[in-house]
Amino acid sequence: MANVLVLYYSSYGHIETMAQAVAEGAREAGAKVDIRRVAELVPDDVARSSHFKLDQSAPIAKVDDLPNYDAIIVGVGTRYGRMASQMAHFLDQTGSLWAKGALNGKVGGAFSSTATQHGGQETTLFSIITNLLHLGMIPVGLPYSFQGQMKLDEVTGGSPYGATTITGGDGSRQPSENELAGARFQGRHIAEVATKLFG
Repeated sequence: MANVLVLYYSSYGHIETMAQAVAEGAREAGAKVDIRRVAELVPDDVARSSHFKLDQSAPIAKVDDLPNYDAIIVGVGTRYGRMASQMAHFLDQTGSLWAKGALNGKVGGAFSSTATQHGGQETTLFSIITNLLHLGMIPVGLPYSFQGQMKLDEVTGGSPYGATTITGGDGSRQPSENELAGARFQGRHIAEVATKLFG
């Protein structure tokens, strides 16, 4: 049984919903799954006035806990074509793990969101994957065996680099069933790969 961490940052709840779907998929593969979020850096009054979703139930992640997992799947929304600073701040604290090679050979994955179809989904996924590679991890994406990313009859996220969702400029669009199916598929796929390596 693989031990999987779904690590996320979500301002408005879209990535939180995707994280839950990723975790569902990993559990379907028989993995033990924890969902953790990174801490909010925005002052509370600013977060409230910006209508951030502040009632998220996942516990706050700790850098020192990362080596306890066989696979770490990182989800974060896009800010100007890159990952939000809250997740970057968390990952910037992993220097001691990098120095010890504590995550070498572990499985990693990425998922994200953007306001628009072309708002930087793939560049954000690559910004996550770059961190995973520097930490010595083995990135696993969303293969085209998930046929949902081939859809042309609806607007949908998803790429071979990871599951994604499109939120709309005002955040009103929630993850579609196809996007959630992609997140579940990726979670299951990563858990299966981790089980082959560590199970």
